Amino acid sequence: MRLATWNVNSALSRLPRLLPWLDERSPDVVCLQETKLSDEAFAESFDAPLAERGYQVAHVGEGRWNGVALLSRVGLDDVERGLPGAPSFNGVVEARAVTATCGGLRVTSVYVPNGRAPADPHYAYKLEWLAALRESVTKPGTAVVAGDMNIAPTDADVWDPALFTESTHVTPPERAALAELLGVGLHDVFRDRWPDPHLYTYWDYQKGRFHQDKGMRIDLVLAGDDPAGRVAAVWVDRKARKGKGPSDHAPVVLDLDTAPDGDIGPIVPPASNPVR
Repeated sequence: MRLATWNVNSALSRLPRLLPWLDERSPDVVCLQETKLSDEAFAESFDAPLAERGYQVAHVGEGRWNGVALLSRVGLDDVERGLPGAPSFNGVVEARAVTATCGGLRVTSVYVPNGRAPADPHYAYKLEWLAALRESVTKPGTAVVAGDMNIAPTDADVWDPALFTESTHVTPPERAALAELLGVGLHDVFRDRWPDPHLYTYWDYQKGRFHQDKGMRIDLVLAGDDPAGRVAAVWVDRKARKGKGPSDHAPVVLDLDTAPDGDIGPIVPPASNPVR
C-alpha cells in the first residue's frame, strides 16, 4: 500500500498538478489538507476525475478556508467527518479532520490549526484541538494520522531555529502536545527512517526559500505499530513542489510492505542548494 499526505493549499488551484501527480505516483490512499472548498464544490470538480482513477472520496470542507479529504482505492469504510470533541473557534467547528478505514488501517487526514502567535487566542485553540486529536486515537495499533501538523517536532526540523523563537510551530507547549500524541502509540515514521537534520516538507513562497532549501518539516505521517512495522520506504516528493503553480508543501509518501520505487529518499529529488 502506498499512502501519501499533501497540503495542496487550495485544491482547485492545484487541480492541474494533483491529477497528474496521482497518475505518476499512484498512491492507494491520499490525505489532503487545505482544500479551501465546500463539499459541493469539491465534488463538482473532483468526484468524476477521481472516480476515473478508482478513488472513493470523503471530503469535509467549509469554503474559503481549511478543508480536508481522504482518497482511497483500498476501501473507504466507517467514515467519520470531523474530530470528536473538537473545540470551536469563534463559534465555528472548523473542517480540519476526516477519518476512515482504508485497507485495514484507520486513517485520519488532519489540518492542525496554525496558532498564529503564542499570545493569539488561536494558539490556545490549537493546543485544545491537539488534545482532542490525541483523545480520538482509540486504536493506535492500526492508526495512521497524517497531515499538516503545523509543528516542527525539533529544531532539526527548521532551517534556522533562531528565526522562530517568538513564533508558533516550535514552542515547547506545541511540541509537548505533539509528543503526547505520539505517546498514545504512534511513530513519526519519516524521522524514524531518516534521522538527519534539514529535511523539509514546507518552504515559504517568499524570499526564494524553496530554492535556498530554507524550509520546515511540519507535514507528518504518524503511524501505529502495525503500519510502522511494515514501512518499506518513506520520502518527501520534492518534485511536486517544483515548477509552475505549486503548493508551498510537498507530499510525504509512505510505502508499506513493498516499495515500488525502491527504498528511496529522504527527499526526491534532493535539494540543489541544501542548508548545512
